[in-house]
Amino acid sequence: MSIESVKSHFKKWDREGDVMEFETSSATVIEAAETIGVIPARIAKTLSFKGEGEKAILVVAAGDAKVDNKKFRQTFGFKARMLSPEEVLAQTSHAIGGVCPFGLANDLAVFLDVSLKRFESLFPACGSANSAIELKLAELFEYSGAEDWVDVCKGWEEKGNEEAAVGIGNAIDGI
Repeated sequence: MSIESVKSHFKKWDREGDVMEFETSSATVIEAAETIGVIPARIAKTLSFKGEGEKAILVVAAGDAKVDNKKFRQTFGFKARMLSPEEVLAQTSHAIGGVCPFGLANDLAVFLDVSLKRFESLFPACGSANSAIELKLAELFEYSGAEDWVDVCKGWEEKGNEEAAVGIGNAIDGI
């Protein structure tokens, strides 16, 4: 059902046919990268946090990025608290492993982390533990209804990591 809400979401742009469904799991960053054949950093993972009030907020980040609690608090004004699997399902309509900023059950605030900007295209999930779509950065911003770019992650910007990731990504794409 969740993947169907995502496909329906993509109909606005005539992209529902671009949603890929796999025989193998793409529920984790590593599984998705192996299934798709790209480096883990190019998997756009959607993280769900308790927002202010009843609504969650979503942060889409590169697969190799980790939330920096200090940056998160400085950006949003409250502590980063992840939702439970039950809360994620209730807020997004997607189960863990397929969470994405598309076809949501509620109108949630979506933010894209700057860790994504290293790549021309990325692969977010599409509502199930065995799906993805390739999107360019501008498409990800538009289709997700993102409010803004934020800098709330760490671990991806270490010296040499960015260049290595781009180089490997380009090599994989060329195969």
